Amino acid sequence: MPRTTHRVGAVLLPLLLVVLAACSAGPSDRPAVAFQDGDQQVAPAPQSPKPAPVPELGGPGDDMLLWSDCTDQTRAELGGLPPGMTASCSQLLSTLDSPEAPERGTTRNALLRIGSGQRVPLVVVGDVGGEPGTTFAARMATQLPGLLDTFDIIGMDRRGTGESDPADCVPQPQREAIVDFDARATDRADLDRLLESVLQASQECLLDLDERLQAYDTWRAASDLEELRLDLGVSRLHAIGRGEASRLLTTYAERFPTSVGRMVLDGAPDPTRDAIGQAEHEARTAEQVFDVFAADCASRGCPLGPDPRKAVNDLVERTRHQPLPAPGTSVGSGRVVQAVLLGLSDRGSWPALADALAAANGGDGAGLANLSAPLVTAQGSNPPWLDGELITSCNDTTLRVPPQRSSELARDWVNRFPLFGGAAVQRLVWCGSWPVPQQPLPAPRRPDLPPIPVISTANDPLVLETGSEHLAEQLPTGVLVRWQGSGHGAVGRSQCATDAVTRFLEQGTVPTDGMACPE
Repeated sequence: MPRTTHRVGAVLLPLLLVVLAACSAGPSDRPAVAFQDGDQQVAPAPQSPKPAPVPELGGPGDDMLLWSDCTDQTRAELGGLPPGMTASCSQLLSTLDSPEAPERGTTRNALLRIGSGQRVPLVVVGDVGGEPGTTFAARMATQLPGLLDTFDIIGMDRRGTGESDPADCVPQPQREAIVDFDARATDRADLDRLLESVLQASQECLLDLDERLQAYDTWRAASDLEELRLDLGVSRLHAIGRGEASRLLTTYAERFPTSVGRMVLDGAPDPTRDAIGQAEHEARTAEQVFDVFAADCASRGCPLGPDPRKAVNDLVERTRHQPLPAPGTSVGSGRVVQAVLLGLSDRGSWPALADALAAANGGDGAGLANLSAPLVTAQGSNPPWLDGELITSCNDTTLRVPPQRSSELARDWVNRFPLFGGAAVQRLVWCGSWPVPQQPLPAPRRPDLPPIPVISTANDPLVLETGSEHLAEQLPTGVLVRWQGSGHGAVGRSQCATDAVTRFLEQGTVPTDGMACPE
């Protein structure tokens, strides 16, 4: 049953001028001094803008959204809520393209709030290819109950995902063909078959969405966040972004720097690499995380036996030619790999992943089918994850890899990264026939932003540890926090990282740059 959602029309408010209290040490305040060089006066070198101090927390704001109770629906979706925790739902109406082009129409984003509405809003955003933002925010709230003393946690389903205006446009046969494509395909003819499936999907999406198709991207999603800030009636947007969503927050910061509040980036794509470099390093990192999983599995005496990597490698090879039966579907090598990636993302689910892989080795694909089901089938009122991820990722990148180059990469990566190399190349193939976006995403380089903690996770299968570190280096105000643990995201999993984030969000205490949190 869909959540009940309401909205009242947004009214643009004048920005409130906020007096900012300096909460962390900044550069020297000494003025630049001109000096004499012989008889000629030499002007001082121009100075870069100073980093902004940590913004004031502010208050709840004059919320213009209409919220209705959706606690029961949220409890059912999560499988339970802590006693006393309530959820409310609403809708955000934003311009489709930009506030400067209202004639292009509007788009609707589903919202969820955990809390009474009497506290400071904290927006939580997750990966566009993962669970919907409203679900992610509700789950995060159950992991961070202490924050609810200060904040109302708000989630937003990004464009094309969840209960927002959906991008539910990929035909089911193409959806299944893309997700379950041969995980070790390297021949040009094989990859051309994948490209044909993606081409058919993109044609159907163009027919279904028309000009809306290219409006589902991170650049315009940043405008949605600004519209949300205005509707919440607050002068600054406080937010946590996990994984790929960190790029949404850095795009927001570049576009709306005076609206940036206390922001935390929990893992992030590498801003120094193009799409090929990013995909290659993601494949390498996923292999490394699988090795950590395999060692943990063997140490527990798990059902995959003494050599889990061999067991899973053999399973992938078998299912290339003989998919496993599962209720209502089948599981080939592509879905095996996707299920493993999703299972590795949550350290707490590793035993269940091992059990599903062991059952698959025995001929039962039901467990792996359940793990990968959200990619290809609707979950309640939420559409499959693939559609929104395919459209947004291709609208976000300007790189298009020619078919011959894709085949060369596949041969190399499948050899070097036998479990995840093929899937990484296939993500590059997805965008081969996609229109090149006219608005590339901005590099995160503004020097006048407040401090922004960036958390790296040593064993994250979806974003590289070094990628998060590179973002912290490239952001002039980035502050790096390292977690030595495993899984996708540290907030809510690492007590050390969670405590540092809580102190920053609640008290404005900036973590020590480079601080390390043990596993």
